[in-house]
Amino acid sequence: MDARAAARLLKGVRAAALAGDRPPAAPRPEIAESWRRMLAGGVHPDRDARSRMLSPAETEERRHVSPLREVLPVLREGLLPALDEALHIMVVADADGRLLWREGHSSILRKADRLGFAVGADWDEAVVGTNGVGTALVARRPVQVFSAEHFVSSHHDWTCAGAPVRDPRDGRLLGVVDVSGPLATMHPATLAWVSSVARLAERELRLRHLESLERLRTVAAPLLARLPGRALAVDPNGWTAAVTGLAPAERIPLPKAFGPGRVWVPRLGECVVEPLPGGWLLRVAEDRPGAPATRIVLDLSRTGHGSATVYGPSGSWSQELSPRHAELLFLLAESPRGRSAAELAGELFGDPTRTVTVRAELSRVRRHLGGLLTHRPYRFTEDVEVEVVRPGDPAALLPHSTAPVVVRARLGRTGSGMVP
Repeated sequence: MDARAAARLLKGVRAAALAGDRPPAAPRPEIAESWRRMLAGGVHPDRDARSRMLSPAETEERRHVSPLREVLPVLREGLLPALDEALHIMVVADADGRLLWREGHSSILRKADRLGFAVGADWDEAVVGTNGVGTALVARRPVQVFSAEHFVSSHHDWTCAGAPVRDPRDGRLLGVVDVSGPLATMHPATLAWVSSVARLAERELRLRHLESLERLRTVAAPLLARLPGRALAVDPNGWTAAVTGLAPAERIPLPKAFGPGRVWVPRLGECVVEPLPGGWLLRVAEDRPGAPATRIVLDLSRTGHGSATVYGPSGSWSQELSPRHAELLFLLAESPRGRSAAELAGELFGDPTRTVTVRAELSRVRRHLGGLLTHRPYRFTEDVEVEVVRPGDPAALLPHSTAPVVVRARLGRTGSGMVP
């Protein structure tokens, strides 16, 4: 059956489903399930409903925190070369159905704009009806939606195929990659193609995860070699990087309330937890005394360089800092009560609206120092002792920085509500 004949048949199937009549053919199971959800949820079959678009700043913030950003090169390499010829576009949405990236044939992009299929739009199934993004999120499996299989009639000139992408570390649904285009461009192999590229993206995430475990192992191995008793290093999701005195376990379930200090951990019992760059060191408690507090030394004494050295009960490790990260940690060290993203943006850039940049940079810092920093507000955790080593000449403090907080510190002032 050609595409136009199939579209006519599907319109008859949809009309019968809406009227409660016997359809000329049965809809595919995943489509029938979606239609039932739409009818129960009150989605209008002939009204093009749209929710509020994300602002550019909101979209950029979601992009920064989305793990899908890491696999964009894989998605582009796997899909974009064929999209222009096929008159399709690629969209990548997060787990809420918000479109974060969109690329492809320029004429199809313009048509998608008229449909509201644009960056920042909400394509959750409950908002726009059966579609390749929202329905794939609900079904949690690849879905192709052709013509009148879309519940809302304004979408009937389109075909789309979406496949979910999951985080291999914890199985969490990260979002959907979708290929869409006009009705005449439909090909039965599109769904298999998109699904294969989604699996390649998950494989890339898995490789990155293994690389992060190897980096954690490099830091943890010297510490574990000096420790008596039982201990292991795990990443934030509990995946094991290194172990001593214990039978190896691929993953340890971590409790929700987790941080430095004494924590009860399933399978291990009470543990003394210390932060590591990109994870945690867990020492099975053999005694009852409380563990010494963690100490961090922020060394800004060297011109053009900065480092953070963390001292814990099991030893120490260091992390070199970029100039921006040195500025952020210096400000947090000077603000023990904490700062909001807007306050940090004002102190660093003189512009409190640059919160997206601040949150993105702090997200990167917390990959290495996550156990030492908290948010809402951003600050060092209460049980961490922080020491800042400044250069002998105050004027040499982060000499290339133009951040107002650093400029004031060079002049020996705190100001603007800073806590000395």
